[in-house]
Amino acid sequence: MASNLACIYAALLLHDEGIPITAEKIATVTKAANINVEPFWPSLFAKLLEMRNIEDLISNVGAGGGGAAVAAAPGAGAAPATAGEAAPPAEEKKEEPQEESDDDMGFSLFD
Repeated sequence: MASNLACIYAALLLHDEGIPITAEKIATVTKAANINVEPFWPSLFAKLLEMRNIEDLISNVGAGGGGAAVAAAPGAGAAPATAGEAAPPAEEKKEEPQEESDDDMGFSLFD
């Protein structure tokens, strides 16, 4: 297992148990799992997680840095609505007005 992935799992485990995430505790968890981790990884993850809210990181795991998240197609894996649940309203597509071309104006460059 990669060292950084082991630190991620250790940090998630500590967060799930409500234990403050420190470099020493990440190293303890990885050592208890018999995973050899390079010594800089636990301190790197602990410093990173001091600056960020872990709940935000978990809830935005699929969102990219600069682009918008892509929504799944309605029929692609979405669970059907049951009798007790209301179906979400369908989105209406707005038709944009088409731009006029030179042909529509009654003259052409080659006439």
